Amino acid sequence: MTGTEFDLIQTAYLIGIFLVAGLAAGFLAGLFGIGGGFVVVPALLLVFNFMGMESDLAAHVAIGTSLATIIFTSLRSVQAHHKKGAVDFDIIKQWIPGLVLGVLGGIILANFMDGRSMKWVFSIGVFLMGLHFIAPVLKKAAPVSEDMPSGAPLWGLSTFLGGFSALLGIGGGTIAVLVMTSCGRSIHRAVATAAGFGVVIAVPGAIGFAILGLGKSGLPMGSVGYVNMLAALAIVTTSVLTAPLGAKVAHKLNGPHLKRVFGLYLVITSLVVLLDTFSHRNDAQLPNTAVLEHIDDTTLSQTQKVKDNG
Repeated sequence: MTGTEFDLIQTAYLIGIFLVAGLAAGFLAGLFGIGGGFVVVPALLLVFNFMGMESDLAAHVAIGTSLATIIFTSLRSVQAHHKKGAVDFDIIKQWIPGLVLGVLGGIILANFMDGRSMKWVFSIGVFLMGLHFIAPVLKKAAPVSEDMPSGAPLWGLSTFLGGFSALLGIGGGTIAVLVMTSCGRSIHRAVATAAGFGVVIAVPGAIGFAILGLGKSGLPMGSVGYVNMLAALAIVTTSVLTAPLGAKVAHKLNGPHLKRVFGLYLVITSLVVLLDTFSHRNDAQLPNTAVLEHIDDTTLSQTQKVKDNG
């Protein structure tokens, strides 16, 4: 097998993973009102590690690219839910300022974080979200309020949600649904409206990560800063097909068992990413063999010169 043939097979393999991730992300976006980042980020980390990308870059590119895909999966999900009249655009408008402010704060924070720290944040956040899907916090509780937050509570919640989502590369749908259902909104209306939150978070988030990564070396082909356009295009291509299907299923099924399965997936994913952070830390502690080889070659060369001069 020639080098060119191997490269083509490897490229096809990677694109295949992106397409499958897009199918899963789109379906989950429509079903749960999430942006699909819980699926996309781990898939991208897997692929980038396979490519041998440096760990710090891999984490930032995975999150930036995930946010770019969420723009389209969430838009498609909103469109599908809007046809059923379930999207509350008034709530989305009220949350926009705080969400955008939080995203900007999250991007600034990400600029000072290394890849290992980003993975830690992702692992902890995904683990907590997984626990919520397995055992919902408000499963049998009565609504806390009949009114959505306003004033300082609104600013606090929306800013936190924007920053948290930007750091994880997600659309923030899980937390948004939790807030809305605790304020007396039906689960179907909450899921539909949460999809709109994903768009508001993903647009400034993707732009911010693209700007942060401009001029960085070692980025994969097709990258604009920390956003890999090739991966984003492949994922979006299939995700927009399955988002309406997920929305359709959401309006037909009461899926507590499905939510628990998804929650289990999130917990496992968080542990896998967490283990990956330790493996990269251990790798970093190993001696640099290339440097040692250079030192050995230099020593041998100097020894040979001494012998020649002798």
